[in-house]
Amino acid sequence: MTISRLPVVAWSLATVAAGALLVGCSGSVSIGNVEPKKSAGASEGSGAPKVSAAHLGDTVAEKLAATTGQPKPDVTCPDDLVGKVGTTTRCTLQAGDGSTLGITVTVTAVDGDKIDYDIKADDTPTPAPN
Repeated sequence: MTISRLPVVAWSLATVAAGALLVGCSGSVSIGNVEPKKSAGASEGSGAPKVSAAHLGDTVAEKLAATTGQPKPDVTCPDDLVGKVGTTTRCTLQAGDGSTLGITVTVTAVDGDKIDYDIKADDTPTPAPN
């Protein structure tokens, strides 16, 4: 009897997706140890804190790597994350084969410059374009 095996890349993406789903269930990630950006146009000491898109993508990738035991994936986020409870942004995990997995990041709590958020991956990756 022959058992077909998933290609290594598909297996890796599936592992990351499963880990991302677990991250979404496990609670929030706190990034209070970085200096967030203040809202554009806000005067000093006012406005909602922000996490830059680059830092958010890096933090999400590190959390996924730690959760799955896999190498740090390539995660990009198009927008800064504004520190307001309920705010969401969509990030994208890019696999080596060109397939992608969407990740939703939702702010769950804000305490001063500390922003807590949950990470939830989509259930299904988007295949690589042909």
